[in-house]
Amino acid sequence: MPSNFYQDVYECTRMIPFGRVSTYGAIADYLGLGSARMVGWALNKSFTNGIEVPAHRVVNRKGELSGRNHFFTPTLMQELLENEGVQIKDNKVRNFNDRFWHPAQGD
Repeated sequence: MPSNFYQDVYECTRMIPFGRVSTYGAIADYLGLGSARMVGWALNKSFTNGIEVPAHRVVNRKGELSGRNHFFTPTLMQELLENEGVQIKDNKVRNFNDRFWHPAQGD
């Protein structure tokens, strides 16, 4: 794992536009990591290290809020997304394909 791995994941996550979501896999693909799980691990570390990263904008490949239990409360991820206009139903992003953003797209 490169020494700047965490920083690369954090910078890529910061690129996700307000009101949009990306996936662990899309970030891994963009960074050439080959492992969505590694992205999730890095984002989880951002909480314990107090680093400001919009990790709430990263969901699994099905649009599910799979990381929600790693937030300070189990509902915080959904609340943050809804504050950005993203609709959630049953812990899943509604209209996921319309909200999805891949880092290779840019803005």
